[in-house]
Amino acid sequence: MKLLHEADTEDPILSVVNLIDVFLVIIAALLIVVAKNPLLNTFSKQDVTVITDAGKPTMEVLVKKGEKIERYKSTGNIGQGEGAKAGTAYRMKDGSIIYVPEGGAGAGAEGGQRD
Repeated sequence: MKLLHEADTEDPILSVVNLIDVFLVIIAALLIVVAKNPLLNTFSKQDVTVITDAGKPTMEVLVKKGEKIERYKSTGNIGQGEGAKAGTAYRMKDGSIIYVPEGGAGAGAEGGQRD
């Protein structure tokens, strides 16, 4: 015996249509996330550098130049090498930094700011 209100039950196709709507919303959200992330956005013309866990043993530096992404991982070792002192840097009271090359003629802290 069939009741009259059983004919009004939902069609199974409607649940599939609802699932498709949910997936479209998820895809739109993922596209927004990719567009906002400078490392994932392949259309961005900007060069980007991202430092994660700065100063920690797990530090990583990600550098994006054009479409190329390079990853540098910290080894935790102290760097060493050969070199010579190139000059001195002074931090002024206003927070600016002045670099004075070593042995330069007429170079001094009073000479002004250099970038």
